[in-house]
Amino acid sequence: MNEQLNWFTILLNNWFGGAANALLKAVHVAPADAAHPIPNFVAASIAVALLTSLFFLWLRPRISADRPGGTQQVLEMMLTNPMGLGIRDLLEQNIQHGARQYLPLVGSISIFILFANLISVVPAFESPTGHPSVPLACAMLTFVFYNWTGLHHHGPVRYAKHFAGPVWQLAWLIFPVEIISHTARLLSLTVRLWANIFASELIYVIFLGLCLAPAQALRHSHPAWGVALDIFPLLIPVAFIALHMFVAIVQAFVFTILPALYIGMATADEH
Repeated sequence: MNEQLNWFTILLNNWFGGAANALLKAVHVAPADAAHPIPNFVAASIAVALLTSLFFLWLRPRISADRPGGTQQVLEMMLTNPMGLGIRDLLEQNIQHGARQYLPLVGSISIFILFANLISVVPAFESPTGHPSVPLACAMLTFVFYNWTGLHHHGPVRYAKHFAGPVWQLAWLIFPVEIISHTARLLSLTVRLWANIFASELIYVIFLGLCLAPAQALRHSHPAWGVALDIFPLLIPVAFIALHMFVAIVQAFVFTILPALYIGMATADEH
């Protein structure tokens, strides 16, 4: 069964469907729907990238050290704040040396995930992180980056010793366990983000349906009570939108602190 496409996905398919089909054919992948090869989660990811790019292009000329505006102050709180929960704070807390050099990549992933989680608040859009492909792509980028960072910092031999453990006699046992443990981080990062966002959106839809159905049924049998109960379908979405925004922020935070931890462990001098 084909998914229900939103207006932005249909627009992208009308404009770039032919190019998408050609690209998929070149890599020997058959789309589920040749007429609409671009699915909702890809379109939502493109929308997030466009919106964030336009937002920061709008913000850049308005940044001021002397008279910072409200938007600038909010974003600076995302970067660093008194609670130590900003992106730069987490990097500096977990990485011994040169933490700020990792800020562009970790910060970009964190901000992309935050906006991707929140875009479903906009009517007709779904969070691309609610599809496993997008969290997997972010997890793969994180996995490759922190391992490359460890290799670059220590060199291949010293970094390999990290997987062998402190006791050489047990290296034959520790090494495969460490490889499996590091590889499992891909699954952990992917499933944690995808499952939470998917569940958050699913709960919202289920509870909205549960509230609408009784109100509509009561409206037919007892019109006066039905009108009174109509307030619940209006309030429930607001409550679950607030819950979804909370989950979105928490998951973006988790996907910031874990890469910071992984980079910190990969570049720690005791390796």
